[in-house]
Amino acid sequence: MIDYIKGTLAEINPTEAIVECNGIGYSTLISLQTYEALNGNKEIKIYIHHYIREDEELYYGFASKDERNLFRLLIGVSGIGAATARMMLSSLSSDEIRNAIIAEDINKIKSIKGIGLKSAQRLILELKDKVVKGAGSDTSQLFSSQSNPAAEEATTALVLLGFTKANVNKVVSAVLKEYPGASLEEIIKLSLKKL
Repeated sequence: MIDYIKGTLAEINPTEAIVECNGIGYSTLISLQTYEALNGNKEIKIYIHHYIREDEELYYGFASKDERNLFRLLIGVSGIGAATARMMLSSLSSDEIRNAIIAEDINKIKSIKGIGLKSAQRLILELKDKVVKGAGSDTSQLFSSQSNPAAEEATTALVLLGFTKANVNKVVSAVLKEYPGASLEEIIKLSLKKL
């Protein structure tokens, strides 16, 4: 199984990126999020979802593990195929999709081309608990920005309280920027006010 391809960006357009690695050009289908992240870079690392059906074999490429994890969560919902999930990731950011699912914002999800009322309701029903528990987000990013052990403990505590990993990571980072020397208790209290 291919996890990622690291190489030279040979060609890119809003729906496809061709990555050359050791003389082989890999065609990957991408979202607009990935296009914006990769465009203008020469050397790239693209995370792969290998999609195989009896009549086709495709690579879906993502600029981050976070986006790939969300894509995999979306295609796990009955009625949401790979093309629809890619359209969702092109229409809204990963955080916007997660927040719409958590807030049960059917209208925001319905605003995506190819998603009707029933699909939006099914998406919320099947994914809300998973997204709240942090599924579909990259756990390696959770601690990468914090070198502070108190921040790591605070982040873990807030996730255990039921907040999403992505939201906790942003809030804890914001608290640390505002109060760099905050203790564990202070980080948790200040974060809870912002969550």
